[in-house]
Amino acid sequence: MDPRTAPRSRRERPAKPALSRAVIVAAAMEITRAEGLPKVTMRRLARALDTGPASLYVYVANTAALHAAILDEFLGTVEAPAEGEWHERLEGLLGAYTAVLLAHPGLAASALVARPGGPRYLALLETLLRLLDEGGVSGGRAAWGVDALLLHATATAAEHAGRDGAEAEQDDWDALTRAVGAVDERTHPRIAALGSALMSGTPHERLAWGFRTLINGIAHTPVPTEPVPTEPAPTETPGAAS
Repeated sequence: MDPRTAPRSRRERPAKPALSRAVIVAAAMEITRAEGLPKVTMRRLARALDTGPASLYVYVANTAALHAAILDEFLGTVEAPAEGEWHERLEGLLGAYTAVLLAHPGLAASALVARPGGPRYLALLETLLRLLDEGGVSGGRAAWGVDALLLHATATAAEHAGRDGAEAEQDDWDALTRAVGAVDERTHPRIAALGSALMSGTPHERLAWGFRTLINGIAHTPVPTEPVPTEPAPTETPGAAS
């Protein structure tokens, strides 16, 4: 047998690093960067770590939990702008979060069903709450509001990540533009009147407007746990007839 092609004994191979959650997540990150998130499965990861899939479940509950851990790692790059009004920094932070999801197709869809609970995600939540508090938003509204803000960002990223590339996305948008422009004003009078407005704006402008709309609504919409303000008792007008 040619010694160059003979199988190597396990004793001759470099020692495998001991399995840990950190080792598993690091290997998953490498696969994500090289091949994309859809390739990160327990079987693929087990091959990369030269072990069996069952060994991974000791440290990671399932693939969804693994994807959540990957997202948490990527969130380490998300920061709020250092300058600007509180709402501008809040929009910037949410925009940075959205950009991370857009940069890694599949990550947004995963985030819709399995949110990370790691330190970077908790840091993101803390910063969102701090900025809302800086803007005078009450605690209850802020607590519910961060969910709506992150959902809007995640859903927007998932919508765009689900397309087959920028060219296909532009084709879809052009087709919708033609459809809106061709409606009969007798059957669709409102679409005909607002057709140009319906299709106006860049994706960035629409995303930022959505964030501003939500922020304004969060600040002025009470949550069910807040006490309902009572109407003041009517007072008698001085000089009114009895």
